[in-house]
Amino acid sequence: MITALAEALKLKTGHAAMIDIAWSIQIWDRIMMKQHQEPTMPSRREMLQRTLAISTALASTTVSIHEVFASQSSTSLVEQNVIVDPDPFQLNYILASCMYGYMYVGEIFPEVAKTGATHLDIWPKRHGNQREQLTDLGEEKFSEILKKYNVQLSCITQYALGPFGLKEEFQLAKRFGCKLIVTGGEGPKGLSGAELKAAVAVFAEQMKPHLAAAEESGVTVAIENHGNNLFETADSLRYLRDVNPPQNLKIGLAPYHLNQDAEELATLIRDLDDRIAMFYAWQHGHGCMTRLPKEEELLQMPGRGELNFAPMLKALRDIKYQGWTEIFMHPVPRGIPILETADEVTAEINRSRKYLTECIGTIGRD
Repeated sequence: MITALAEALKLKTGHAAMIDIAWSIQIWDRIMMKQHQEPTMPSRREMLQRTLAISTALASTTVSIHEVFASQSSTSLVEQNVIVDPDPFQLNYILASCMYGYMYVGEIFPEVAKTGATHLDIWPKRHGNQREQLTDLGEEKFSEILKKYNVQLSCITQYALGPFGLKEEFQLAKRFGCKLIVTGGEGPKGLSGAELKAAVAVFAEQMKPHLAAAEESGVTVAIENHGNNLFETADSLRYLRDVNPPQNLKIGLAPYHLNQDAEELATLIRDLDDRIAMFYAWQHGHGCMTRLPKEEELLQMPGRGELNFAPMLKALRDIKYQGWTEIFMHPVPRGIPILETADEVTAEINRSRKYLTECIGTIGRD
């Protein structure tokens, strides 16, 4: 059977592939179930045999492993023409509640799964009001609604409180099992060079007691780069990396606020590496500070504006990025949904998600 499986999975290839033992077993057991045989826990020797047979057979990878598991057909893998991808790069999507403006959480939570996510980032006023809804509903009721729609609260965005005012938010996050809070930096603005580097070092030192409190709650704080802020340039983010702050001080990387050069942004991603906890799939387009026709406002979304996300996605793949990706934009005025209905907002997010998936398909493997 091992030999037959290997032969069945042989493909005309371009490059060699490898597959780990866990995936080998899952593929094997899927085939056993399709042949009405009971999958059993293999011995160590059998595990190695299975892995060797499958990895030997695989030589090119163009279809995700998930297609094997999702398939319910009783046909063989050969008949299905399934090609297993042993090293898929995928984005871990999280949904920003403010994309739906001030909509009720009971309307937003059903949309989370539709956007390819199970995790939620709640925003307070003025961008959204879902953080205030949590307070108004009470933690128990809010938790019930999360559970009803199989949604995990995994990020709280809190710019108004700032990086030095998050103590109570840390405790709230802990009660919800939320591991990330995004906020802005604090300090002098408009600096460059040695002055900027020194100011970033001061900020990092000031953050230490707050990060200790965050650590007690199992929370990471991510600082988003933002215009008119201490952290408004690529250099400011590199300086933050260089001061080597505690591991629970990370970066929320927002391309919107940086030079719209895809290769420069990709280089920055590689430079920041594992300091990135949140990647905002967000471009400048025509901006978000003045009222524009909706078609122009939507140019902030991936796939609509001119910015090519493929180099950034390649960089994220190269650093083995495992943090969150949030498809994002700001409407004018703040507090309204990016489109009129929840269905339209979700469809627009999925349009960008499709674009990002297509970009990933173009980056290849070096």
